Amino acid sequence: MIVATTPDVHGKRIVETLGLVRGSTVRGKHLGKDILAFLRNLVGGEIPEYSKMLAESREQALDRMMEAAERIGANAVLAVRFTTVHITPGAAEILVYGTAVRLEDV
Repeated sequence: MIVATTPDVHGKRIVETLGLVRGSTVRGKHLGKDILAFLRNLVGGEIPEYSKMLAESREQALDRMMEAAERIGANAVLAVRFTTVHITPGAAEILVYGTAVRLEDV
């Protein structure tokens, strides 16, 4: 599965546009990680507990989007974008979306 932020792929042509596909996940903070994050925040710098959680969330959302694209017969998703939505204090949705297409070599 080709996943690109661009509207096309060099050396390929779009033979069919199948429509919008998306994948998402909602994650909440963990009390134990929150305590460590709070302490790290006092001294500044990266908060690896949250970095890891967000990286895993992005990967899960991407996997779900690609599964949705495969179900409708796509071999690529173009113009891919990520967004994050704050749901409640301590929980957020990671959403990824793009256009499912079928590509072939030029």
